[in-house]
Amino acid sequence: MVSLPADDFADREAVVARRRFVLGRLAVYGLLSLFAAVYLFPALIVLSNAFRTYPEVVRHGVIALPQSLSLEGWFDAWTRYCVSGTCDGIRANFFNSLRITIPATLVSTALGLVNGYVLSKWRFPGSDLVFGAMLLGVFMPGQVTLLPWAYILGRLHLYNSVNGLILIHCVQGISFTTLFCRNFFVGVPDDLIKAAQIDGAGFWRIFGRIMLPLSPPIVIVTVIWQFTSIWNEFLYGEIFTAANEQPITAALLSAGSGGQSAAVLIAALPPVLVYLFGGRYFVRGLTQGAIK
Repeated sequence: MVSLPADDFADREAVVARRRFVLGRLAVYGLLSLFAAVYLFPALIVLSNAFRTYPEVVRHGVIALPQSLSLEGWFDAWTRYCVSGTCDGIRANFFNSLRITIPATLVSTALGLVNGYVLSKWRFPGSDLVFGAMLLGVFMPGQVTLLPWAYILGRLHLYNSVNGLILIHCVQGISFTTLFCRNFFVGVPDDLIKAAQIDGAGFWRIFGRIMLPLSPPIVIVTVIWQFTSIWNEFLYGEIFTAANEQPITAALLSAGSGGQSAAVLIAALPPVLVYLFGGRYFVRGLTQGAIK
């Protein structure tokens, strides 16, 4: 019986282990590539149809490569897309979303900063109960609030208006922004607050001189979270607005004579840009205490 030298046996085992490792990695990457292809396939269909003319889509079907690249669908979406019988494009609805998202994001973030500051550094009897009550908004489905909001908007004469949606998103976003900011401010040493109080600083001076300069990471997190959440929100826009007052997500539900795919991409563009330019700051802010 012939025995292999120890070095040859070790080399053979290393080769076998290497093959197993390579095959395992190939299997993992192959499976992940399959999942990615299935996930991205609808997006590729939308992207392809955005550069096809409407007659070409009708003639060859939705799942087909463009015969020639055309920007007609983009012009149709922007200027001739039909929303609730009005074929003026989605321009008004796009700017409605901007008019809703920007102020609602800024107001809800500012309120969340103040609430988080109070609930973390100026605790009072029942503050934990107040914080727990505010957290209910994080877990409460939007459908639960439809009737109360319908009553409030009717009483304030804000039904079917952009201002009504701004009010809704300012209030609805307070739960999330308070959660983020409160958990971030808990990590700020209490000694800083006590030292400022000894020096005679009051509530707002401590907030402006100490807490705000420390809060850019959590401000970035809350702004990105609120902007994407409000922009992509559909339920309130569909229920409480119509026609030219609708945000772009609700307007996409209306049937158009062409440019549907381009309209979808136009609607998705602002959140995508926010993700591309702010995504790394969002992750960095989360790791600095936004979620615990």
